[in-house]
Amino acid sequence: MNLHEYQSKELFRQYDIPVLAGRLARSAAEAEAAATELGGNSWVVKAQVHAGGRGKGGGIRKRDSAVEVATAAAEMIGTRLVTHQTGAEGQPIDSVLVECTTEIRRELYLALLVDRTLERVVVIASTEGGMDIEAVAAERPEKILKAAVDPAAGLQGFQCRRLGFALGFDAAQLKAFAAVLGGLYRLFVENDVSLVEINPLVVSGDGRLVALDAKINLDDNALFRHPRLAEMRDVAQEEPREALAREADLNYVALDGNIGCMVNGAGLAMATMDLVKLHGGEPANFLDVGGGTTAERVATAFKLIVADEKVRAILVNIFGGIVRCDLIAEGIIAAIREVGIAVPVVVRLEGTNVERGRQLLAESGLDIIAADGLDAAAARVVEAAGG
Repeated sequence: MNLHEYQSKELFRQYDIPVLAGRLARSAAEAEAAATELGGNSWVVKAQVHAGGRGKGGGIRKRDSAVEVATAAAEMIGTRLVTHQTGAEGQPIDSVLVECTTEIRRELYLALLVDRTLERVVVIASTEGGMDIEAVAAERPEKILKAAVDPAAGLQGFQCRRLGFALGFDAAQLKAFAAVLGGLYRLFVENDVSLVEINPLVVSGDGRLVALDAKINLDDNALFRHPRLAEMRDVAQEEPREALAREADLNYVALDGNIGCMVNGAGLAMATMDLVKLHGGEPANFLDVGGGTTAERVATAFKLIVADEKVRAILVNIFGGIVRCDLIAEGIIAAIREVGIAVPVVVRLEGTNVERGRQLLAESGLDIIAADGLDAAAARVVEAAGG
């Protein structure tokens, strides 16, 4: 689950990570009032969306009067911001963050993430802040600094100092950097974070370290431990079908192809998508309905798939282990009748009572294409989709 910048900075403040003074505004009037309340001579108006590249997309604007702040907010709120991370459809802007400005002497990059290969939380830092860190890693990998944290020992002082020296901090800044990094690590562990990123972490005109931006991704599987954080979810920023799937406890990810896939089990779903591509097709989604497949879950899954206008055929690949194949077939038949599917449906069943399940599908009177093997099913669905 992603947090907005203003939500991330609220967490930063709780862990004594320095940020600029700012106010959230959901209208032009609120933005003008925020600028007046904050004081100063200039402000930055920042669109609150779950996407990077806001500056290049026009989502971050510096203004020199409260009236200009209101105008910038009015121009952004209610529109959609398009960046290199959003695609052509963009993300809706429902609010903006109005912040004071500061003189910037240096821009740095700092992040913590889970490295599954190392089985550690890894600190990543760079002197190339304010830039796309992936581009820096590809073009100037020597600028990327790393430190892996042993979970038993936690973040160590020598790691903070080593990174601080490499980033070129003086003695006072080194102490401030250790405090920032220590706060980030506590935030990371205590809130089950999967990524926290500051880009840029700046050295201000008076030599202070300030988190100019803030990005936090939370581990969905741990949200039950953090109900307060779970309440920060902004469904409007999520792909609508993925949000609906989450409510139905289904694992769904929208893709760019035209063949809908419904499978039980993440591994089997990946294999199914691979075979579809092997036969020249393009999956329209990843969809795992889980082991306890029921008619209701299958119906919801079909609704998710057909909501995608690109879908030209659907492949249902179910292994009946926990639930018998005849019950799964009954669910598929009921769901197709309920949803009213107008595209070809290829079904491959395996498992307990598979023969009875196939018989029910054959006698249903519906336009269902039965397939005995996964390879054959992939070939049939690609053909049915016109591929």
